[in-house]
Amino acid sequence: MKKLDFTIPVLGKQTLQLSSMSHEKDTWGTNYVKDDQYVIHDITVSGCSSTRENHQHNLIEKAGPREKIYFDPSGVRAGIVTCGGLCPGLNDVIRAIVMTLWYRYGTKQISGFMYGYRGLLSKFDLPVMELSPEIVSKIHNLGGTIIGASRGYGDRVEEIVDSLERLKMNMLFIIGGDGTQKGAMDIVEEAKRRNLKISIIGIPKTIDNDLNFVDKSFGFETAVSRAVDAVSCAHVEAHDGINGIGIVKVMGRESGFIAANTALAINDVNYVLIPEVRFKLEGENGLFANLERRLKTLNHAVILVAEGAGQEYMKDSKEIDKSGNAKLNDIGVYLKERISEYFKKKKIDINLKYIDPSYMIRSAPANSNDSIYCTKLGTYAVHAAMAGKTGMIVSFINSHFVHVPIHLTVSGRKRVDPHRELWRDVIEATGQPLLMQERRSKPRTDDKPRKQSDRKDDYSK
Repeated sequence: MKKLDFTIPVLGKQTLQLSSMSHEKDTWGTNYVKDDQYVIHDITVSGCSSTRENHQHNLIEKAGPREKIYFDPSGVRAGIVTCGGLCPGLNDVIRAIVMTLWYRYGTKQISGFMYGYRGLLSKFDLPVMELSPEIVSKIHNLGGTIIGASRGYGDRVEEIVDSLERLKMNMLFIIGGDGTQKGAMDIVEEAKRRNLKISIIGIPKTIDNDLNFVDKSFGFETAVSRAVDAVSCAHVEAHDGINGIGIVKVMGRESGFIAANTALAINDVNYVLIPEVRFKLEGENGLFANLERRLKTLNHAVILVAEGAGQEYMKDSKEIDKSGNAKLNDIGVYLKERISEYFKKKKIDINLKYIDPSYMIRSAPANSNDSIYCTKLGTYAVHAAMAGKTGMIVSFINSHFVHVPIHLTVSGRKRVDPHRELWRDVIEATGQPLLMQERRSKPRTDDKPRKQSDRKDDYSK
């Protein structure tokens, strides 16, 4: 097992006890978490082994309130930023942070920096929103974020820390995905270089569910449930037409988790196309031929495609967005045009409908499960910051909320593994071919077991 360092940096010794500073007695006797309480990262066993040695590199610090804290809450100035694109649950996280700071710790100086990292840069001269329970009490019913979001500017580290120092901020809660958290990691290092005691806590936000060391990112369940509605509509359109084909495109730049889970949530999808698994369009075993055979027997088909799938078929724009991500071509429109051309040449009438619900999903309020999850993420983030933790995100691993160092979170992307359970379940649920590629012209003659890397060359990037 690869050795991982799950150590969480701290700003200093935790010497303050909240109960001694509060006018109200802790009547319920809060169940505090100690720094030596952990969650096991790799819980799998194999062979005849029945236990796994719990070395430090397999133990993740458990999240929760600490009995002794680092900051005096009455003097804390806290800030919140939401970066990147919109995602269901942003307002829920903001609300949870504000309510926990205000009511549990008595911290009343809470600022919302507008439009992501831009709000911390003087060149944009953006207002700062002062946050209180009165302001945030009902925002969980709204989609989006009350403090706005934008991409980029996470590389303006010195200017960002200048602003934090000038405003005498003690803690900053950074809500965002991979690029955002890379910026957060640099902010931690710059604050450390200046010997500033600022707690930087990340709340991982990616609707694609592709962050490392995060079992489930917030907004993901809402995205799947909304995508199910789109697939249901596409299925009705396809089923009730002559040679009906429905195409639904969902989010998933590099990871097909939304597409895969949506297919399992509604058993009306016949073909799932994701970035991790290559597919052919032409040829006997390509998508077009498979579609034609299905229409002849069942008269309809539904295709669910992740936005990052099939990019190799389209001209590379070589453009990048402000988050540093490559701008993708529209695979949904491309498939619609190519499928129409294919059947037109075959002189086969089809009834094709294309649905792209992406921005309707991104801007939606969180569903009940995501709302609960977001509330806990925000609450645990405050507990971590008050204890003087920094350079970490609040994560959810093996059914527990934990602290994960930012450097591990941004060390790579989580992707659908074509050789594991999720993709196998998708293949079985849809009935699509295991490989939509041309078969090998010559079968293998050796009987040696194939390496994982050899298998992946067959159909994955």
